Amino acid sequence: MAALSAWFWNERFWLPHNVTWADLENPAPGVEYPKAGHLFTALPLALGIFVVRILFERFIASPCARSLHIHQGVGRRAQPNAVLEKVFTSITKNPDSRHLDGLSKQLDWEVRKVQRWFRHRRNQDKPSTHTKFCESMWRFTFYLCIFTYGFQFLWQSPWMWDTRHCWYGYPYQAMTSGLYHYYVTELAFYWSLMFSQFTDIKRKDFLIMFIHHLATVSLISFSYVNNMARVGSLVLCVHDASDFLLEAAKMANYAKYQRLCDFLFIVFSVAFFITRLVIYPIWVLNSTMFESWAIVGPYPSWWLFNVLLLVLQVLHIIWSYLIARIAIKAILRGKTQFASSPSGMREGDPVFLSIFVQ
Repeated sequence: MAALSAWFWNERFWLPHNVTWADLENPAPGVEYPKAGHLFTALPLALGIFVVRILFERFIASPCARSLHIHQGVGRRAQPNAVLEKVFTSITKNPDSRHLDGLSKQLDWEVRKVQRWFRHRRNQDKPSTHTKFCESMWRFTFYLCIFTYGFQFLWQSPWMWDTRHCWYGYPYQAMTSGLYHYYVTELAFYWSLMFSQFTDIKRKDFLIMFIHHLATVSLISFSYVNNMARVGSLVLCVHDASDFLLEAAKMANYAKYQRLCDFLFIVFSVAFFITRLVIYPIWVLNSTMFESWAIVGPYPSWWLFNVLLLVLQVLHIIWSYLIARIAIKAILRGKTQFASSPSGMREGDPVFLSIFVQ
């Protein structure tokens, strides 16, 4: 086990040349450097965020939904049938003609009746509009709050105005309380999203979203451990800048305020394009790839970090294309048409489009 730990925490991978873990163990009085153990704080905080979400959706979001005439609304449920339920849960949720004919003969039902049962059964597992509105309202609230906090914190930070401060003195950069709280809260939120996937209604994009959340948690943790938190805070702020607008557009869509939905979607699209295709590459990637090279120099974890950020930029381009396609269709049709597929925009096409319909 010790050998595995020594291999994983190899100084020549994590740290610049001529820097060791021992150099970071004894900072000056009142100075704290990031340590991997700090990240464990995010786990109980994630549980707390999860509890807050449940209370928020029940006592704040749900009454708001009802005031907008978005009710729980229980759809038509499939009649209990042990044979069909076993096929649905163990074999297939969308039986082909061969299965349908076999089940029709076994139950002495018409094929159309079997098809109807499976359609009703699939609909039972879909979240209601009320549920989706409550989830979007929670995410809107969190994204807006964390973006406001992050922007206010960065406004007072020198590396927002001169990104070279992300690298001056690296890796001997103190972890301030404001930066620590920003990082750990973001990390805890994505942990809470992973937890909630196992308690929410299971959706078709379960695995894709789980991988997305896991990748986000990994990237945040990685940048914290090797003390790239300054530039990491810029990445977080850039991404948070448009997320709350999307959730606001989704809420307007669920409430059937079409004009408001269209307007918010346009604002979201503009914000997304500016932050992901202009600010991110010019402001963030320029700093991580070129300024850091000149000030610190490359080393193994530096290469990995930049590769991950470049992959993220490729995804930004793909997502922007999908958003533009939706926007163009909206203009041609006269209103925003949110995708009907439950698989989503953040993770691939057609998977990327689920962000609009979760």
